[in-house]
Amino acid sequence: MTDISGITGYYTNGTNSTNSSSQQLSADMNTFLTLLTTQLKYQDPMDPMDTAEFTNQLVQYSAVEQSIQTNEKLDTLLSLNIANLGAQAVSYIGKTAQVLGDVMPLENGKAKATYTLDKDVLSATITIKDMNGNIVYTESVDKTAGTHEFTWDGKDKDGNQLEDGAYQISVSTTVASGESSAQVTTTVFGRVTGVASDANNVYVGLGDAVTAQLGDIVTIRNDDYFDKVDGGDNSGEGDGEGSGGETPDGGEEGETPSTETKSYFG
Repeated sequence: MTDISGITGYYTNGTNSTNSSSQQLSADMNTFLTLLTTQLKYQDPMDPMDTAEFTNQLVQYSAVEQSIQTNEKLDTLLSLNIANLGAQAVSYIGKTAQVLGDVMPLENGKAKATYTLDKDVLSATITIKDMNGNIVYTESVDKTAGTHEFTWDGKDKDGNQLEDGAYQISVSTTVASGESSAQVTTTVFGRVTGVASDANNVYVGLGDAVTAQLGDIVTIRNDDYFDKVDGGDNSGEGDGEGSGGETPDGGEEGETPSTETKSYFG
């Protein structure tokens, strides 16, 4: 499983606002106390602070103190909730998870994903890249609206078996001239191999190379589900375009290329 510390910087970016807010409230309270004591120290004995105003300032001080205590209790509840989710997620180990995202694990020469088109398009092509950004495989796939499954046997365009690991999947489409580009959503499958958490999130490991947030899990399948994947049964079959690394034609007149893919992993 990928070391969780290597990716938490991406997922938790901006999620430490609670701690920052508590620190800011504490600073505000200290500033308030300093101003209040200074005010009391230097007030004119012949013209002391108005009682109503002094009471109002004390009420403000009490409100700031309560806000700090509330934030601390919320932090405690959040930590308990994350710990509870992590304990529940342990039951997923060994099962196959379907996760919103575009990085899929290749395990024992098998990988599985889905893509969803929001409308019919003129052509659709799946591109698979390794984590260095190198294109290792492309294939023309079903271009009708809806959700389609895609399986990959881990072989590159030359038929060489690639090493197990993480690979990024993207779907590019072309639409008729004048039409808006198609929206594409991808999910990936992987066997859950571990669970980890930090102060803000719970994560599951997919295979030995991919980590996903618990909240991105769409479905959990039986542990033998992934074993049923047939690497040669790709979704491009039956759409009249064939499979096995074909790329779309050169583009008919009036076609507009579109490569917009909705990615949930940045």
